[in-house]
Amino acid sequence: MKIALDVRLVYYQRGGIGQYILHLVQELARLDTAGDYILLHSRKDHTPLVQSPHFQNVPLWTPCHNRFEQITLPVELARLRFDLLHSPDFIPPWRRHFRRRFHRLITVHDLTFLYYPQFLTAESRHYYNDQIEHAVRVADHISADSTATKDDLVRLLGVQPEKVSVVLLAPDPLYRPLEAAACASILARHKLEPGFLLFTGTLEPRKNVTGLLTAYRALCDRKPSTPLLVLAGRRGWLYDEIFSRIAALKLSDRVCFLENSPNEELVALYNAAALLVLPSFYEGFGLTVLEAMACGTPVVCSERGSLPEIAGGAALLVNPDDLDGLASAMERALDDEPLLAQLREQGFANVARFSWEKTARETLEIYRRMTKDE
Repeated sequence: MKIALDVRLVYYQRGGIGQYILHLVQELARLDTAGDYILLHSRKDHTPLVQSPHFQNVPLWTPCHNRFEQITLPVELARLRFDLLHSPDFIPPWRRHFRRRFHRLITVHDLTFLYYPQFLTAESRHYYNDQIEHAVRVADHISADSTATKDDLVRLLGVQPEKVSVVLLAPDPLYRPLEAAACASILARHKLEPGFLLFTGTLEPRKNVTGLLTAYRALCDRKPSTPLLVLAGRRGWLYDEIFSRIAALKLSDRVCFLENSPNEELVALYNAAALLVLPSFYEGFGLTVLEAMACGTPVVCSERGSLPEIAGGAALLVNPDDLDGLASAMERALDDEPLLAQLREQGFANVARFSWEKTARETLEIYRRMTKDE
């Protein structure tokens, strides 16, 4: 079987779905040494994701999420021959543009745009909302990051349960416990002391960072010794309110924003943090929870979406709308050392359930099932 993977997004976004694509491709190259793959990458990306004789790199002119994508992408793909096309970023090219038959697998990471359309830019909202129903209909099979996302597909879009396979993601093996000395230079560079509160992720409304800031202000007011809050991530969309809230709450001297921290730096930040706080309104997976746990960092996170499933009972869960409850959960975690020790041990046990090798093996099994009659 010849498998085509659309990896264009990696050029535009190295986090989130981009990380999923990177790790999946790297593990497939390691596991499937007899495979035959085509990597459909952006023509602007001159760095191959893997070096393997089983992987052919084909540059495409069509950018991701382009309004003409459904016109130009099929034209570019028409010259290629493959048995299965895997679209890891939700939306495949429509079938009617092709004369020959091939199987379509799509990966759906979350349905935020259906639950919270107000949290997306108009452009992103139109891209996903206008296409997701058709995408799940024309797909021969769907891979979902979590049981929560599978349930959403069944409930919100009427997808038959047997059409969806749950394939869990995993943290990068880079995330691991470090000695304090290994973190010292990075902390010194950012003038940080160990023991801060940490949020990691894209700054966007879905992450509820403004709610975190409000809860943090309340915690600081009743407990002046509350440690610094570090926001480590990149600016996504509709993020202006976050910085306005920092100013309005007079938190400029208590909140540190670190933009576009590389993975090597994030490992040190996780290790030095007292707590990871992720009060998202919705997560299709919540990879940062596992990254923190892999480093031995206790977690306070939302009870919404896939987070309870991924946290596996190893985190303090909070209602993201209950900001007093969020402040109390952070305070409890900071003050209760036996609880922190328990969360660390439970976190290590939980994260052992996940690996990129497992993700790749399960995805490869889907490929084989879909093409077994070829």
